[in-house]
Amino acid sequence: MIIKNIFDKNINRNIETVIKADDRENISSEVEEYVITREIASRLEPFFESYNNYHGVNGVWISGFFGSGKSHLLKILSYVLEDKTYDGKSSGEIFANKIDSNNALLKANVTKATRIPSESVLFNIDQQAQITTKSDENAVLSVFYKVFYDHLGFFGAQMPVAQFEHWLYNEKKYAAFVEQYNSLTGITWETDRRKYFAPKVKDAISKVLGGLYNDDPSKYKSIIDEIRKDLRLSIEDFSERVNSYIKSKEKGFHLNFFVDEVGQYISDNTKLMLNLQTIAESLATKTRGHAWILVTSQEDMEKVVLDMNAKQQNDFSRIQARFGIKMNLSSANVDEVIEKRLLKKKSEPQEQLKEIFNKEKVHLESLLSFSEEG
Repeated sequence: MIIKNIFDKNINRNIETVIKADDRENISSEVEEYVITREIASRLEPFFESYNNYHGVNGVWISGFFGSGKSHLLKILSYVLEDKTYDGKSSGEIFANKIDSNNALLKANVTKATRIPSESVLFNIDQQAQITTKSDENAVLSVFYKVFYDHLGFFGAQMPVAQFEHWLYNEKKYAAFVEQYNSLTGITWETDRRKYFAPKVKDAISKVLGGLYNDDPSKYKSIIDEIRKDLRLSIEDFSERVNSYIKSKEKGFHLNFFVDEVGQYISDNTKLMLNLQTIAESLATKTRGHAWILVTSQEDMEKVVLDMNAKQQNDFSRIQARFGIKMNLSSANVDEVIEKRLLKKKSEPQEQLKEIFNKEKVHLESLLSFSEEG
């Protein structure tokens, strides 16, 4: 019996040891490799039930120590809910087929959820937060604006440019603007928008807009500068923009945000925690459950809130209600993943190993027995 041949999966396959939210190189293999343990299945049941039958909660708090698989679960859920096809395989179907046959209700709920049209915005908040500082009480909101605009194909790193693009998008002139800008300058708009302040870029913008609106080009010479002066970010405005995007899609459409390492980013900053809670609350009100926020944290929410003083705990009682679905992953989950993902044997060698073990177990017990002294 050759050891490498007894395992169910190829032992030479590449296995990522650290899952990163921004790594989308091997999506189909990631979903195929994912193990739905008994613990994870029990955590997924209330989430998929709530996702399919919205009752006011639109937030999920996934917690667990480093290496427990919380980022991996977050990433897989973003693929599953969007149900995109990678390498000719449906992510939702692959995931649903992994659920134990005894858990028919969960499998049905997963299948139902994947049929809801949706898009996923997956990001690591610490990586995306370079556009702002934690001292800004709207730091979390700024990141949400950025990733939302990036998702739409706009330049989220520069809010005035993104809002200019969004305005054209709502006017149904964005595609025409990009095409005519590229034709006029010989340079793509995606390249030039990074230096929107340059005189040549401003001239080109004004000429293109003048043509699109059959108007005097000089009126548009400083349009992005004017947007920057009047720029006011607010949670209400963000929620309105998200809701407007959702309404532009087919009936029942969801836009879901998957935020990795929120706990580490927020830490003990109560203003950032409140910012997150208010965003989730506003999205729930505006979109009526068509926008969900799923986050990861090394600490569970109760621990985060208990570390605050009495007044702060009162301030954050609402966030516990908003992120009412909690998934805490333990070390037992890791053990089961190793057993099923790495050590699972083929059926024939498994029977042979049982026979060998029954024959040699007395010898094995002697060889593996240790005294108290070590």
